[in-house]
Amino acid sequence: MNAVTPIRTPAEQALIGAYTAADGSGGEALQALRAAGFQRFEMLGLPHRRVEEWKYTDLRAMVREAKPLAGTPDAATMLAVKTALYDLPRVGDCRVVVLDGTFAPELSDIAKLPDGVSVSSLAEALVRRPAIATRLAGSAMAQANVAFALNGAFLTDGLLIEIAAGAEVGHALDLVSIASNGAARFITSRNLLLVGEGASAGIVETHIGPDGLDYQKNSVLQIVVGDGATLEHGRRQIDGDQALHLATLDAEIGAKAHFDTLTLTTGGAISRSQLFVRFAGEHSTATLRGVSMLRGKQHADTTLVVDHAVPHCDSRELFKHVLDGEAHGVFQGKIIVAPKAQKTDGKMMSQTIMLTEGPAMDNKPELEIFADDVQCGHGCTCGELDADLMFYLKARGIPHAEAEALLIEAFAREAIEDFGDGPLAAVEELREAMFGTIAEWMRTRK
Repeated sequence: MNAVTPIRTPAEQALIGAYTAADGSGGEALQALRAAGFQRFEMLGLPHRRVEEWKYTDLRAMVREAKPLAGTPDAATMLAVKTALYDLPRVGDCRVVVLDGTFAPELSDIAKLPDGVSVSSLAEALVRRPAIATRLAGSAMAQANVAFALNGAFLTDGLLIEIAAGAEVGHALDLVSIASNGAARFITSRNLLLVGEGASAGIVETHIGPDGLDYQKNSVLQIVVGDGATLEHGRRQIDGDQALHLATLDAEIGAKAHFDTLTLTTGGAISRSQLFVRFAGEHSTATLRGVSMLRGKQHADTTLVVDHAVPHCDSRELFKHVLDGEAHGVFQGKIIVAPKAQKTDGKMMSQTIMLTEGPAMDNKPELEIFADDVQCGHGCTCGELDADLMFYLKARGIPHAEAEALLIEAFAREAIEDFGDGPLAAVEELREAMFGTIAEWMRTRK
């Protein structure tokens, strides 16, 4: 049989050319990660609608060209970003900044880090401790993913965050990933968060960038939650209105541990949030939540896989979508229960409100169950604002727009209010930041 020669799109050709022309800086461990990622990407190319996991987000059609790779920020860029950061409300006492994919200690407050917490450049850490490359290789779910492979192929820097065993971080680490203004760039960043045994922490990610700039971003956060540890992770995706953002969260949860994550998506023209969560120890819990508020022609895809590989673990997934204009929302959720994972309890729900007749929503919940003593279920709803509730509010003199805003906020709050049931002060700060973003979205709604 003759070998098949793939037909490359201009964007794929540009990405392959960019990898070939890269300077190859960094240590051997970093180079090995890049080579593995590139080999995977070169084999698969950009995903398209015939790839089941990407059926509703056809990157081959959406990405017509690949932007030039982002370089190391210069002094002028640093100064401009420093000014812009003043306008971004803080969450917690410690802000850590990644600019165009590169750790920027000059813009960070790492001198105020709580006891038991360390933050360093991922590229530098790989030189000192090449063994962490094993963690960066990712789970089997991540390794099979094209966006993760593309991130690896162009990986240059990011963060290594370590929380010592038993440490209690009472305030959130505020991780800000920012795309600078100027020419549009292809930005890649990777953060590795290691939470030690028995530790508890709150982490907030915020992704921002300028409006009117069609930059492309590929971010990955890898998390290892140690035995008996608690991690509450919040993420705000408020990128610029022309941005494309592929985000991957790859988490491994130890025994008797708790992991809670909440994502709020309001920014970007095209975005895909991928969550791969694997239980590696028994008697653990994971809660995955999200709120997407889209308008215009925004496209936002939430795709998650929860792998119950061991017995006696609980997972909950609740995602809310508010769609306006001609927006397109996607939710794909899969719960996998391994043959030995008896006493698994997993539930998944996706709910959508359409504010006009123009938006579209695709839901695809899936269960793959290979054990018999389990409780698993899923569901999805899609509809308009409740007409009776609208009538009730308007009958009491509340204007139409204000009544709509009250119901939308109440709908979104259900996914946010229960976030973080631990004693961390960061939780309340994060919730307030989320509510503030929602209020701003509704305030600017036309």
